[in-house]
Amino acid sequence: MGKNIIDILAIDDEQVILDSIVKIGRMEGLEVDTSDNGLSAIEKLNSADYRLVISDLMMPVMDGFKLLEELSLRNIPTPVIMTTGFSTFENALNSLYRGAIDFIPKPFSVEEIISILKRGLKYADIINPPENTPRPAEEITYVPCPSKYHRLGYSGWVYCAGRKSVVTGVTDLFNKTIDSIMKIELIEAGDHIAQANYALKIETENNMIHQLYSPISGKIIARNEKLLEDFSLLEKDPYFEGWIYQIEPIDFENEIKNLIPCCSDRV
Repeated sequence: MGKNIIDILAIDDEQVILDSIVKIGRMEGLEVDTSDNGLSAIEKLNSADYRLVISDLMMPVMDGFKLLEELSLRNIPTPVIMTTGFSTFENALNSLYRGAIDFIPKPFSVEEIISILKRGLKYADIINPPENTPRPAEEITYVPCPSKYHRLGYSGWVYCAGRKSVVTGVTDLFNKTIDSIMKIELIEAGDHIAQANYALKIETENNMIHQLYSPISGKIIARNEKLLEDFSLLEKDPYFEGWIYQIEPIDFENEIKNLIPCCSDRV
């Protein structure tokens, strides 16, 4: 007999946060289990199958970074979303670089947590399809970003277009975790953007709002105005015609060290 499959394991040392996630999950028809520390969470992950983990970063006994390390060592493939009240970009970058798939700062709204949980569950179904719905060997469910690109988490990519500029965009895998796009909000050309900070807002057909983080810091030289008229560019050609921003980076050589080379990706 296989392990029991539970939608979400929420890990936080604040009971009010756990209660909120449980309540929101139930509103969406999701089964949510909880743990108030990383050690007990590891025990639960060993005894049951969870589709998704959402974990606080700063906790006693075992913090979120150590949790990610333990999951890797134990070959537990459950994707992790990290959340913390200490919402510095260093924490966001470190959690994403160490294996978290996404990051949400506290305090978060009901809409924000529903959006990120639904994306996370869709991600889980793509990467780790349920055993009763096997994927044909020849089927490609998403297109990984090109080998010369780098990515932040699973959602944003950057490509060095020349000595003085880079191009950024969203991955095809991210596109596969959201519904059809109804609206895109871009930051104005000439504005500055920071790595792991807000870069883009997408509204989808199911009334979800998705906010993405920038993979790099710098001044926005140009933005892809065509996207505002033709959303399909982002969905059909996310790595080329569907680019988001051209940016003059501030510290590309150091910031790229925080990103994951796409040459390591596998479908």
